[in-house]
Amino acid sequence: MPQLGETVTEGTITRWAKQVGDAIAEDEVLFEVSTDKVDSEVPSPVGGVVSEILVAEGETVDVGTRLAVISARDGAASASSAPAAVSTSEAPEASVAPSEPGASGQDDGSLPADVTDGEVGGGTDGTGQGEDGGQPAASTPQPESPQPAPVAAANAPATSQAAPSPSASEGLVLSPVVRRLVAEHGLDPSSIVGSGAGGRITRSDVLAVIDSISSGSTPKAPGAPAAQPAPGSSGAPGSSRPSSSAPPAPSTPPRPAPAGATAPAGATAPVAVGSTDEIVPFTNIRRRTAEHMVRSKQTSAHTMVAVEVDYLGVERVRRAEKDRFRAAEGFGLTYLPFVTRAVVDALEDFPHVNSSVGDDALIVHHELNIGIAVDLDFEGLLVPVVHAAEGKRMRVIAREISELAARARARRLTMDDISGGTFTITNAGPFGTFITVPVINQPQVAILSTDGVTKKPVAVELPDGSDGIAVHPVGNLVLSWDHRAFDGAYAAAFLKAVKDTIESRDWSAEL
Repeated sequence: MPQLGETVTEGTITRWAKQVGDAIAEDEVLFEVSTDKVDSEVPSPVGGVVSEILVAEGETVDVGTRLAVISARDGAASASSAPAAVSTSEAPEASVAPSEPGASGQDDGSLPADVTDGEVGGGTDGTGQGEDGGQPAASTPQPESPQPAPVAAANAPATSQAAPSPSASEGLVLSPVVRRLVAEHGLDPSSIVGSGAGGRITRSDVLAVIDSISSGSTPKAPGAPAAQPAPGSSGAPGSSRPSSSAPPAPSTPPRPAPAGATAPAGATAPVAVGSTDEIVPFTNIRRRTAEHMVRSKQTSAHTMVAVEVDYLGVERVRRAEKDRFRAAEGFGLTYLPFVTRAVVDALEDFPHVNSSVGDDALIVHHELNIGIAVDLDFEGLLVPVVHAAEGKRMRVIAREISELAARARARRLTMDDISGGTFTITNAGPFGTFITVPVINQPQVAILSTDGVTKKPVAVELPDGSDGIAVHPVGNLVLSWDHRAFDGAYAAAFLKAVKDTIESRDWSAEL
């Protein structure tokens, strides 16, 4: 398993592009992998024939785990091949070896915040043409994983022989991640029904059993019969209480379910699974999002401040320029680039908002790398980054936001695209939200939410100095920030600077 980023510790094989017996050329796509940062196609380091596949689709394994064996076409390793490995036939074969670590840089996380590349707002005046958004989320560096257990002969792929019986522990095919989870939680692998190929026990199978121990219920794995009762559970579907005759639960605390991870163990009543309930296993990106959100709330002293912004000046320029802009750029001019450009200017005047909390110190970043969270059709969120935004005018920022969002939805982001973020903007506005309080994208200290823009009556000063009422497009901006980094006055002054820039700048000059 290649390391696709300096903080990535594991990955899930989502698809094998080649099967056993297929020929493959060097740099041809061999498999696709999903990590907590990005989905990637991984090319073969050598050319030859795929002779073994050691990890099935859907399996999650540690970085460095042996995934497949590629034999040279002539039965001998070529000079340009990867380091050789000896197969059971004793023919020299090139193995898929770990790659070099991915691009380094401050980790903004990938899973990230509730924004999309769409414009803020809703309504019938053209201000609601944005994309949808979601819950902010981005990954922080994960704790260092234990070293994977040595790959034994049992890790060979399934052959024409019968699949291992789930009731027998001998000869079970277990990945390093599954072995580690089973050992950490004191589980008996022979009691777990695998949903993988050939009855293979996957990471999701083990996590389902672990969660069932804490909830007192035994969920059914997708596409597989109900898992056998784990030690300490009653084994009765929908039971919320362990049987008094069952052995005690393992002494190792079970892994908390992501949705309830904020509550102390035992503080939440067990969830009984009814006959009409549907169990939807967490995907890798959903699990990482949940873990990151809980970690962020536990790490930062979250607080928020909000202001109301009058978008009349922005809307006038938008309406006047939107057709020419679309013809020139190929995409629509939304509110988001205007807000981003105003944020960039305000960050230069309030640099502590563009920082991270270090060891008894504030680390101020003087390069402004703005993360823009993108919703993936409600299946997850990624936060691609506009790097060095301090040197870019609004048209360039708009172009980069559009390109990054398109690549995110096509699952074509690179590690460089999602690394190094120093401040995040999230947008729930297309849903007409009033106030959204986002969770900070660690290790940053602040995140800005743009909410819905709607037409409202506002007080205006008339030319003669008297007051009047007019209808303007108005929306809220909400800043969540880490109170360890600075105080409310600093946060409020920063947000006022963003508001003043949006309301008073001659935006036509930016286009």
